[in-house]
Amino acid sequence: MDERDKAHVFEQLRKGLVPERGIDAFAVGIEKQRAELARQLDLVAAGEGSIKFLRGGYGCGKTFMARLAILDAQERGFVTSFVVVSENDLRFHKFEEVYRKAVNELGTKTCPRGALGDILDRWIARIEDSLIAAGADEDAADFDSRVRAKLDEELATLTGGKAPQDFVRVVQTIFDLKQKGELADAASLLSWLSGSPNVAASVKKLAGIKGDIGTSDALAYLRGVLEIIKAAGYEGLLIVIDEAETILRMRTDSRHKSLNGLRQISDASGDYPKMLWMFTGTPEFFDSKRGVAGLPPLHDRIRFLAHGRFASLRQAQLELKPFDRERLKNVSLRLREMYPAADRGRLMARISDGFLEQLVDKVTEGFKGDVGVVPRQFLREFVTQMDMVDEHEDYVPIDQYGFQPDVLRPEEQAALSGQPDSPPGEAEEDFVPQQDVW
Repeated sequence: MDERDKAHVFEQLRKGLVPERGIDAFAVGIEKQRAELARQLDLVAAGEGSIKFLRGGYGCGKTFMARLAILDAQERGFVTSFVVVSENDLRFHKFEEVYRKAVNELGTKTCPRGALGDILDRWIARIEDSLIAAGADEDAADFDSRVRAKLDEELATLTGGKAPQDFVRVVQTIFDLKQKGELADAASLLSWLSGSPNVAASVKKLAGIKGDIGTSDALAYLRGVLEIIKAAGYEGLLIVIDEAETILRMRTDSRHKSLNGLRQISDASGDYPKMLWMFTGTPEFFDSKRGVAGLPPLHDRIRFLAHGRFASLRQAQLELKPFDRERLKNVSLRLREMYPAADRGRLMARISDGFLEQLVDKVTEGFKGDVGVVPRQFLREFVTQMDMVDEHEDYVPIDQYGFQPDVLRPEEQAALSGQPDSPPGEAEEDFVPQQDVW
C-alpha cells in the first residue's frame, strides 16, 4: 500500500468511517464471505445477471464488505457504483433518483467517480482501434465519419431496440460535439445522460430530446449504459445500494412503493447480463412486516434460511457475523503494522499486544463484552492511541488508562523508559400492498 492510501485509511478511521480504498490490507475473518462475492462476480462475468443481499446487524461490517466488493470488482475489470439510500435525495421508489445516483457514482480502477465520460471515450477508442486494425487510415478525411457509422452500427446492435431512442441520439450527439470541439455542450449532454434535471433546453435541442429521464424509463437507460460498459471492454457492472434499512424510516406510502421497487429490481435482475445488484440491510429490514417480510412476493424469493447455526453463503442473503474479540484484535494488529509511525520502535513497545488486549476489554466493557456493536468506536480509539504515541514522545497509553502493563521485552521496556534508538518490536405492521410503481 502506498503512503497516500495509508493516509486515507487512517484519516477515515479517525472519523469513524469506512475507507474507500486500502481496506483489503486489514480485511480479516471474512474470507468465506469474500469468496462468495467473488463467486457472484464470476457468474456475472460469464454473462449472468444477478442480485445479492448482505445481511447483518449494526457493527457487522456490511458497509466494509460492500466497499471491499467494490475494490475486488474493480481489480477484476468491473465498473462499479456505490449508492447510499437516503430519505431526502434518494427516495427509492423514484427510480430516476436511483439511476442518477448510480450513474454519477460510476467508477473504475483508474477513475474512482464520474466515470461515464471515460467509459464512452474508451468505447469510441476501441471502435477507432478496430477500424485501424482493419486497414483504415486514421489521418484520412473520412475517418471520423467511418467511426460515426461504426458507432451507429454498434449502438443498434448493443441496445437491440431495448434502450430508448433518446439514449441513442444523445450518445451520437455527444460524439459529434466532441469531434467539432464543442466540449461544453458535450459535457452538458453527458450530464443529462447521467440523470441531471438541470440541463438547458437549448442543449437538449441539439440531440432532439425534451424533458428528463423519468421513473418509467430509467431502467431502460440503465440497460443502455450497461451495454456501453460492456462494449468498452469492462467485465460488467456492480451496483451497491447501501443501508437499505433506511426505507423503514420512510412514510408508509413511500416505504410500500420502495419495497415494491426493490421487488421489481429483484425480478428483473436476471434480464441484465453482466450486472450485479448488491443491497445491504439489517435483519429488521429483511425479517419484519414493515420491511421485506411484509411483501410476500419479494420475501418468498430472497428469504434467509438457517438450520441452527448453519446457513448457506450461496443463498440470496449473505449473512455477516458480528465481530468477535479475536477478530477485533487481529484487525488492530494489521492496522498497527500499517501505521506510518515516525518511531516504529516506540509505537510497537507502547502499543504492545498486551495493551491492545486490555484496550479491547476496556472499550467493550460497557457493552457487556459484545464487541459486535463497537468496531468503529474501538478502531477510532485505537487509532487515536497510535496517534498520541506518534505525536508525543512521553505519552504512555498504559499509564493513561491505568492498565497493569504486561510483561515487556527489554526493547519494549527501553522504549517505555524513553531511551532513544530503541529497536522495533514484533511487529411489525400490515403487509405491504403489491403494486407496480414504474
